[in-house]
Amino acid sequence: MPSIDGIIEPIYFLITSIAFAILTFLHYRKVGKSLETVYLSILGVFFLICYIILNYY
Repeated sequence: MPSIDGIIEPIYFLITSIAFAILTFLHYRKVGKSLETVYLSILGVFFLICYIILNYY
């Protein structure tokens, strides 16, 4: 359960990263390589890096 004290749990970044990876895969299958596909994949990697930083450092 999220709290109101301003702490963001790292698991939310992992869930968002997985969601972006799924969206990237589905978009790539439908459209092919496009600017939106690259953008979604960059967001997925960014959120995965944020998860790693928050969880392990």
